[in-house]
Amino acid sequence: MAPSWSRLASLPAAALLAVALSGCAPFGGERESAAGPGTADGAGGAGSPGRHRVSLLQNEGTDGPLRTLTVEPDGRWECVNCAGDGVTSTGVLSAEHQERLQGLLADPTLASETDEARGYKVACIGALTSSLLTGSGLITSQDCPGEVRTPVAEEILLLLTQNTPAQLTSS
Repeated sequence: MAPSWSRLASLPAAALLAVALSGCAPFGGERESAAGPGTADGAGGAGSPGRHRVSLLQNEGTDGPLRTLTVEPDGRWECVNCAGDGVTSTGVLSAEHQERLQGLLADPTLASETDEARGYKVACIGALTSSLLTGSGLITSQDCPGEVRTPVAEEILLLLTQNTPAQLTSS
């Protein structure tokens, strides 16, 4: 296997490592319900929907810097190196965008869009690779011709890139 392929194929592993080292819990670990922070199932409010964290990790090409965006359950976000300049930006999603994001993250269809469920393989060299870390699992897509994107994950990616410094396509 050529070195460029091995670097490209290691993006999901690098993404998971980056999230683990940053202390994030992308796979549903940190949930907040209507009952308050730290409760998983809304103790005292049975049936309350959970709140989810999501992370977006992006890498352009085989040598591009890793860019990360983490959105907390309350809509606060932090984007590290989103412009490739080493700068960290922070902000908060509007209430409307936060509720839309939470609805998308709770969509049961998302589980069928994970890399594992789709048997996803990275296909393009030099393309922007975006990996969403959700409570359902890792969902990867690339900005390359012919890439078929999954509908719910695509909506999440659009919402994040339209409301934060993260990018949808290659610069």
